[in-house]
Amino acid sequence: MSSRRFSYWIPVALLLGIVLGAVIGFVVPRGESLPGDDSPEAGFARDMTTHHTQAVEMGLIAYTRAQNPDVRTMAVDIALNQQGQIGMMQAWLREWSLQPTGSQTPMAWMPNGAESVVNGLMPGMATQEQLKQLREATGLEEDKLFLELMIQHHLGGVHMAQEVIKLSKDQEVVEAAELTVNSQQRELTDMQSLQKEISAAS
Repeated sequence: MSSRRFSYWIPVALLLGIVLGAVIGFVVPRGESLPGDDSPEAGFARDMTTHHTQAVEMGLIAYTRAQNPDVRTMAVDIALNQQGQIGMMQAWLREWSLQPTGSQTPMAWMPNGAESVVNGLMPGMATQEQLKQLREATGLEEDKLFLELMIQHHLGGVHMAQEVIKLSKDQEVVEAAELTVNSQQRELTDMQSLQKEISAAS
C-alpha cells in the first residue's frame, strides 16, 4: 500500500481509536463510588486529554513531513494510540456524569501540580512557536525536531500518569495509567535510539 493510499486510512483509524477507547471506558466494570468533579481521576482525564491532543497533532505533522520512515511509523503510531486513549478518558468523564472541562486550573489535581505549569503549558508540552517550527521544518531537521519535542512530551506524560497512580483508588484509571507509563517508556527508548541513528547519519 502506498504512503498516499495509507494516508487516507489515518482519519478512519483515528475515528476507530475514539470509538474503541469509548467502548473500553464503558464496558469495564466499576464499583459504586465514582470520581467527583475535583477528583484526581477527573483532573487527570481532562488534563491528559489536552496533553494527548497535542501529541496527536505532532504525530500527524511528522507523519506527513518526516524523511526517516521509522520516524513516520513512530509518529502515526503515537497519534493513533493516543487518540484511542482520548476516547477512553472522555468515556470515563461521561460515565462519571462530568463535563469534559472543569473549573480547576491545569494540574490542580496533583499536589504542587500548578508549579509544573509553565506559561499555561503542562509538563512536556510544546509551545506554539515550537509547533510552528515543526510544521515548517523539512527533511532530517523535521525528524530531529519531532523526536526532541515528543521525547519531552512523553516525559511529561509519564510524570502525570505516575502521579495519578499514586493518588487514584479507581482500578481502571490506575491500570490505564500503568499502561501509559509502560508504553510511553518503550516509545521513549525507541525515540532516543532513532535520535542517535539520525545524528550519526547527518
